[in-house]
Amino acid sequence: MHKVLASLVALVAATSGALSPALAQQAVASLETSRVVIAPPQNALARTIKDGLSAAYYSATRDTTAYNEAQRLYFLYGERHFDPIWLSQDASGAISFSPAAEKIVALFRTADAEGLRPSDYLTPDIDLSRAKSGDPAALAALETAFSRATMRYANHIHNGRIRPQSVSENLDIQPKKIDEAALLERLAKSDNPASILAELEPKHPEFLALKQALANFGKTDTARPTPIAEGAVLRPGGTDARVPAIRERLKLTALGSNSYDDMLVSAVKSFQESQGLEVDGIIGPATVAALNGGAATRREDILANMERWRWMPSDLGKFNVFVNIPEFRLAINRDGHEEYTTRVVVGTTKNQTPIFSDNIRHLVVNPFWNVPSSIIRGEIAPAVMRNPGYTDAKNMDLIYNGSVVSPWQVNWSQVSTSNFPFRVRQRPGPGNSLGQIKFLFPNKHDVYLHDTPSKSLFARSYRAFSHGCIRVQNPFEFADALMANEPNISGASLEAMFGPNEKWVNPQTSIPVHLAYFTLRVDGDGTIRSYGDVYGHNEKLIAAMGLNAAPAPAIIAETSPIADDLSP
Repeated sequence: MHKVLASLVALVAATSGALSPALAQQAVASLETSRVVIAPPQNALARTIKDGLSAAYYSATRDTTAYNEAQRLYFLYGERHFDPIWLSQDASGAISFSPAAEKIVALFRTADAEGLRPSDYLTPDIDLSRAKSGDPAALAALETAFSRATMRYANHIHNGRIRPQSVSENLDIQPKKIDEAALLERLAKSDNPASILAELEPKHPEFLALKQALANFGKTDTARPTPIAEGAVLRPGGTDARVPAIRERLKLTALGSNSYDDMLVSAVKSFQESQGLEVDGIIGPATVAALNGGAATRREDILANMERWRWMPSDLGKFNVFVNIPEFRLAINRDGHEEYTTRVVVGTTKNQTPIFSDNIRHLVVNPFWNVPSSIIRGEIAPAVMRNPGYTDAKNMDLIYNGSVVSPWQVNWSQVSTSNFPFRVRQRPGPGNSLGQIKFLFPNKHDVYLHDTPSKSLFARSYRAFSHGCIRVQNPFEFADALMANEPNISGASLEAMFGPNEKWVNPQTSIPVHLAYFTLRVDGDGTIRSYGDVYGHNEKLIAAMGLNAAPAPAIIAETSPIADDLSP
């Protein structure tokens, strides 16, 4: 045994580097824990493991995936004197790979059932024949490579394998924490490591339903219909090359004509009604997306939506608000069951609603609207330069150092410069862009839920018209349902506060709110419903995941928003 350990040290030390003091200092500073303990190795094998981890850490480019993995491994092993986790020694002195590791390798081989890629974990340096060879350097390399692969797998099933911000900076999602040291210890000692890793998987019924849909994908002999392509909005009486495919999808006689005739219009309206869409017979992006659900669902869409479920918090909250951007819909859920739902208007493709989770802490009745500087620059200033009476007509104040000043005394052409010291605030009233109530969850994006005077937009199927905030169709119905757990607050008590003065209401308990982005939703009976990729996040994620999918055309709005709509 001493010869094995001695040769292991000699073989690895020749190619390894010590962790430099500067690098160690950087690493300690970057850790989230307040105190890091690096315990000295107690034997030759441990010293070799330390040398190998130091070399990997020192040679990696800072802030890369390799660097982060090497850093975590160095400190993880450093806390345990760099003793091996997966290698064991029998009575004869032979070193071998543990049974738990063998079982984890079996999980790696079936990672595709989880919507993951086996090749991400069964890397060339995970070669079990190394353990049987007894070669010390190979054993040390295998030890650390296997921990690296196991940590990667655990993080992928828990947080997804794609960093959300690499798809869009509007995906303001942070990874969930894993106690990796404790996890590896549990796995190494377990007779059933698969059950331990399964604890990290999302438990939401829709994720599990998508996982089942993935397992069933392609099992039947029935040919899957080809997804209907996006395109120009199709109105009754028009013609389109997609008409025969739409006719076939709705199980009408395939006449081969490209004409959108009365029979097909009637079938489309029935379909729209069944899907909760605007029943207008117009085939726009929302109707096309709905037609592409069910049997027409693409495998890559299932995988991308599973990935986004991994981005979500593990616990959504027993009582929560869930806004699904592609669905243009808000729901209040209690214990996994939907208690209330209403339509919403979300941000345009230019002014996208960000994706993140927070907590509703305040309700504001008769709100002021503090106009964002981007809207002042892009919309209000040009309007004032055309008509100096614009701010008065819109019930707006110009604020300087806390005092109201006359807009006639301001050089509005300077609004785009850093020297423009004025704020614009819209007073409470019937025309206020926030309507009569807003629901606040303070965040860096300055995004919230609110009422709106622009009620006509809720009748449309495509509802991406705001400046980023979320407009609620029935705000006081929503408020009443939202305050179901508050004995002293109701929709009626909030309406009684109507007047010229802003009033803040603070619930006793904050309520989790999730601004989410799912292009697939699964009903209780397993039916998959599809929604348009309004911001393109889904197709970008599919590309980032390396899935083979033809890029979908950009979503085209069905109609233009109303003119002069300043609502956030």
